[in-house]
Amino acid sequence: MELVERYVAAVQRELPEDKRQEIGRELNANIMDQLDALKEQQGQLSEDDIAAALKQMGRPRVVAYQFVPPKALVAVEDMPLLKHTLYMVLGVLFVLQVIGATTHWIGSSDGNLIRFLLQLAAGFMEDACFAFTAVVLSFAALNGTGHKLGNCQGKDWSPKDLPRADLGWQHIHLSDIFTDLATCIFLLIVIWYPLWMNPAEFAARSVTFTDTALLMLQWFSPVIVFSVLLSLWQLQQRIWNRSLLLSSIAVNAAFTLFLVVLALSGPLLQAGPAELNSLFSVMQLEKSFTYGLLITACFPGYEVVRDLIRLRQFS
Repeated sequence: MELVERYVAAVQRELPEDKRQEIGRELNANIMDQLDALKEQQGQLSEDDIAAALKQMGRPRVVAYQFVPPKALVAVEDMPLLKHTLYMVLGVLFVLQVIGATTHWIGSSDGNLIRFLLQLAAGFMEDACFAFTAVVLSFAALNGTGHKLGNCQGKDWSPKDLPRADLGWQHIHLSDIFTDLATCIFLLIVIWYPLWMNPAEFAARSVTFTDTALLMLQWFSPVIVFSVLLSLWQLQQRIWNRSLLLSSIAVNAAFTLFLVVLALSGPLLQAGPAELNSLFSVMQLEKSFTYGLLITACFPGYEVVRDLIRLRQFS
């Protein structure tokens, strides 16, 4: 029965040292019982018959896992916390990457939008891979010590604080929060770049906002700052309530109105001292920018209608 000995030894190699002998004897006894039963049915067993019976039992590693299941890298109790931590860390990294990429894009002489998007995507993927590895390994190290982070109850809670069962939209997704947060920070950097940008670099730009458009954007900055605070408030609450909905309606209504007014207050762009290296003229860019503002205004407009409907559902 050399095949049986080799099979049992292969299974034992996948087991912890302190359980190899005990499980090996049990497995060997089970195999011999199966072979004896097969021998009674078929008579004398050949080596091929034994090999077929062992193959039917499964690979040695799979059989070993049936006796001693492998330990998970992260405990089941910690998975919700791991998922939440990853979302939070990746969201913060996305916002920081938007700040860095926007600052570099505004400061560059050509202002290439494709290069900005590629830099943003590449930088975020690099940071995200490092963050994912660091967070998972940290949880795995804590799991190895036997400490279960998921057993921590956190702050006190009450069933009265739970959202209504008939309002499935009440939960605020982290992706929505960090997307709004990154968008607002991007707008603030673009609006206030003349304050921190080097005058020589500013003069080298081929297309800039007109003084009227830039002044309107700067006057609208407090609403954008309030939108940032609203996103942080949503991050703290994570559940829509009446106050959050009213604030969201006010902010989105202000964005909708401002974008429409800004689009109709042209001209918005002007040629800078540097030569425009583009397939489009300033007038064509102006027209595209105006249409883009009107289309963009539809998104906060939709959210105003959506939140008004949600507000009625609270009644």
